[in-house]
Amino acid sequence: MIRLDKILVELGYGSRKTVKELVRKGIVSINDQTIKNSDYKVAEKDVIKVAEKIIKYNQFVYYLLNKPKGYLSATESINYPTVLELVPYRSNLFPVGRLDLDTEGLLIITNDGRFAHEIINPKHNVEKEYYFKHSGKLIPNAKEKCLEGININNEYISRPAKLEILNAEEGKIIITEGKYHEVKRIIHELGGEVTYLKRIRIKDLILKDIEIGKYRELTSEEIQSLLKK
Repeated sequence: MIRLDKILVELGYGSRKTVKELVRKGIVSINDQTIKNSDYKVAEKDVIKVAEKIIKYNQFVYYLLNKPKGYLSATESINYPTVLELVPYRSNLFPVGRLDLDTEGLLIITNDGRFAHEIINPKHNVEKEYYFKHSGKLIPNAKEKCLEGININNEYISRPAKLEILNAEEGKIIITEGKYHEVKRIIHELGGEVTYLKRIRIKDLILKDIEIGKYRELTSEEIQSLLKK
C-alpha cells in the first residue's frame, strides 16, 4: 500500500503541498470514489483518476530505451538533454549504468534500486555486448589480449572480455564491468579508435525491433531473466 500523495508527487502532479490541495478539491478518485484525504493508502490494483483521467501507477517501472546520441545518461544536466526525457515522467527514475553521450543502444531505466544493483555490480558478471566501428588497425592477437585483460593506460587491468572481429573496421565486444569509457579504451590499447559504439545486449536482453530514441516496458519474463543468477 502506498500513500496517494506520494503517488501523485512521483507522477509529476506537483509538490506534496500542491498535491494535498489537489486532493482537497475533490478531483481525485479511487475506484470511482472521490478521495479528499491525501494520505489515503492505495493498492496497485486500485484505479486512480485525476479529473476523470485514469492514471497508471506501478511502484516499480522498467523501461528498455534505444538511446540516441546526444543524450546524457544522468538524472539531470544543464548542458545536454537526459535520457529521462525520452520516457514517461517519474520523479525517481534513473538509468541503470551509463552510456556515453555519443554512444547509442540498449539502456535500462528504472526506479528499482535493488534491480539496478544486480545489473551493475561487476561481481554478478552480467554480460554487456557492444557493436563498434573503428579506425586504425587492431593488433594481430587482439582477441587473445582481451581474454587476458587489457592494461588500460597503466591505471587498471580490465576484466577478461570477448572480442569478435567482423572485418577490418567493425567488431563486437562483450564485457562484464563497464568502467569509464571502457570499450573505447580497450580498443585504443588494441590499436584502434572507436568511431561508433552501440550497446546491443545486456545478459539475455537483446536490443531489437525498437527505433532509436524509442522505449518500451520490460516484460515480467525479461525482468526475471535479468535477475536470474
